[in-house]
Amino acid sequence: MASMAVQLLGFSVALLGFAGTVVATVLPHWWKTAHVGTNIITAVAYMKGLWMECVWQSTGIYQCQVHQSQLALPLDLQVARAMMVSSCVLSILSCVVSVFGMKCTQCAKGSASKKFIAILGGACFILSGLLCLIPVAWTTSDVVQAFYNPALPFGMKYEIGQALYVGFLSGGLSVIGGVILLISSCQGNTEEVPYIHPPYNTRMHPPRGPPVVHKSNHSPSWSSASNHGYNINDYV
Repeated sequence: MASMAVQLLGFSVALLGFAGTVVATVLPHWWKTAHVGTNIITAVAYMKGLWMECVWQSTGIYQCQVHQSQLALPLDLQVARAMMVSSCVLSILSCVVSVFGMKCTQCAKGSASKKFIAILGGACFILSGLLCLIPVAWTTSDVVQAFYNPALPFGMKYEIGQALYVGFLSGGLSVIGGVILLISSCQGNTEEVPYIHPPYNTRMHPPRGPPVVHKSNHSPSWSSASNHGYNINDYV
């Protein structure tokens, strides 16, 4: 019963990480314009994501434009796209596999492969979390290096966007949930096995009851026995 609750906890944490991974993939806030100083009032803010670029003006206008050319994108952006989409697809597959393998479901109940299905689901969650953390960490490192590069002008420098924080949190939740699900599934089955009584052996334990008197051909009849003074109880 305890392992079932731990499995549900791990699945819930990993599912929350999957939802955050989808949000981080869609949001355009991977890169945002840096604030140069406190004396400069920024009237326009630029944000760039995996799929689009957005401009926010101080008047309240918010405009976004999808990347036009897929081949003209930088290599790091293309790799980040592929890894984030792969993480989302693998998370969906992990959810389906984990549902079949958890003890609280009736799918494949009583089968020896149910435990291995749950282990496979936890491993897939861990892999999906790593696929999310790699591009997020890579992008964060590029942003930090470009920000402290003195050769770049201030207008070309970006800061870490909100989507990167969401990506770090989501990837960590997916890995943690997968580890919990994996450990709880690898544990042995500690449930009590019902006691089965051994079969009744009639040779060792003969049936109890009054003895049965078998009438023999050579024994006298009851009437003749009573006539000759025999007691009927002697034959019982």
